[in-house]
Amino acid sequence: MLLSHFMKKHITILGGGNGGSISIRAMKHFLNYYDISAIVPMSDSGSSSGQLRKEFGVLPPGDILRAILAMSRYDYDMMKRIFYDTRYSKHGKLKGFGLGHLFIAFVEKYNGNIVDAIRPLAQAVDVVGPVFPVTKENSDLCVELDNGEIIIGEHEIDRPIWERTKKIHRAFLQPTPMLYERTRQELLDADVIIIGPGSFFTSIIATLLPEGMKDTLRESKARIIFVPGSCVEIDGETGPETLSAMVNILHTYLPRTVDVVLANVAELDDIQKTYYQEKKWKQINMDVEHITDVDVMVENFELACGGFDPKKLGTIIHTWIEK
Repeated sequence: MLLSHFMKKHITILGGGNGGSISIRAMKHFLNYYDISAIVPMSDSGSSSGQLRKEFGVLPPGDILRAILAMSRYDYDMMKRIFYDTRYSKHGKLKGFGLGHLFIAFVEKYNGNIVDAIRPLAQAVDVVGPVFPVTKENSDLCVELDNGEIIIGEHEIDRPIWERTKKIHRAFLQPTPMLYERTRQELLDADVIIIGPGSFFTSIIATLLPEGMKDTLRESKARIIFVPGSCVEIDGETGPETLSAMVNILHTYLPRTVDVVLANVAELDDIQKTYYQEKKWKQINMDVEHITDVDVMVENFELACGGFDPKKLGTIIHTWIEK
């Protein structure tokens, strides 16, 4: 048989937060077929990530940490409880921090390099693929609202205090950082790029903003699949609340249209509705009929208890890639 028959495709997952970890876990089910990697934004400014960033001048560790834990061969929920969710309740200055955040911040401060902080933790939790920062430079996520007001800081955008009638008009990083060279090569080497899911501006668009990203995606031969969130946080960023608006805005930050949009059109039952209410989520309008310039796959990959099912998502993406 030809050697190429045995060659795995290279999949790169682009996005941060919980959404990015869902796509990582989705594709972990298919490691016999694919080599996977992840690229995450570096503009988090809230909670412990923001505090470590302010006090020590390090890059925010939160999104990097989640992606590394999702890449681990061990159970994600267990890893997340140990390294991410469990925060010190006392111990002086350690109060409010988690083990993983402190580890990454300490090693970065000690070595002076976020990449050198990623590698030892990745080795410790036995990752199945590498995780890369989209940039190695410090910058803030900023948005301009439709009334011209400028908001600076990811946390302020994620938890807005302005009237919700004021919608985000555009996003940018300040100062504009350069795309990390190793990340650039990862995108050029990819056969498939998965964008999302996650908070639209703070997790997805933030990853597309460094200088050089558009040119790299223009040069890349990879097929691009967009997995939008099927809901928004009621108290979260004031971004688009329809699928067609998400796709249209996403395309303004890309040099070309995506190859396919994967829409979760699940009709929620009472259990799932209760879960959404507890999470303070509301479903977006899946107006597939208004998307005419790109293919849309209409699927149901909702967990029985609510939220995206990584295994179902991975199966759908795998089927699309291999068809």
